[in-house]
Amino acid sequence: MPPLILASGSPRRAELLQQAGFDFTVHTSPAEERHDPTARPAELTLHNARLKAAAIATAHPDAFVIGADTLVYVGTEPLGKPRDLAEAATMLRQLSDRTHQVTTGVVVLQGNVALAELAITTRVTFLPLTDERIAAYHRLCPPLDKAGGYGIQTAPDLIIAHWQGSLSNVIGLPVEELSATLRSHGLETRQLTD
Repeated sequence: MPPLILASGSPRRAELLQQAGFDFTVHTSPAEERHDPTARPAELTLHNARLKAAAIATAHPDAFVIGADTLVYVGTEPLGKPRDLAEAATMLRQLSDRTHQVTTGVVVLQGNVALAELAITTRVTFLPLTDERIAAYHRLCPPLDKAGGYGIQTAPDLIIAHWQGSLSNVIGLPVEELSATLRSHGLETRQLTD
């Protein structure tokens, strides 16, 4: 069975893949993400995921290499990772009392062959947020490594009204769809114990 590599330094993606029961190694991709506000969500996230996977797959041609990219969209405006706390707070103000989309593109490569390309979108609705609530949330959830400046898995009751679709997708990896794809290519999960 070919080895499985996650081409991401995201601890959340690694945790999701581990919880799904796959054995894998992590190689952080050096690829530079493209930022194109005119691109459609699926197109841009898949492009970036492909770049990340390809940067690792060239050195590991026999492995299954997973690349992923997550973006938050308010209307047609993409929100990536904030540069600082002020930008993170601005992002949450934009999301306040609105529904937005979280799209994750996932590409699985073996060498230069794409075994799978997935683009999954989840709709997330925020509660109305005050500046005080935003500051309190960011004290609990450091925002700088998270698209949109938030992590749905940390204190969601402070900011989230509800979501529709895959929760793991919002965290950074649509694990249900990815697991099915990996199993369809012969990768097995280990037996999980409590």
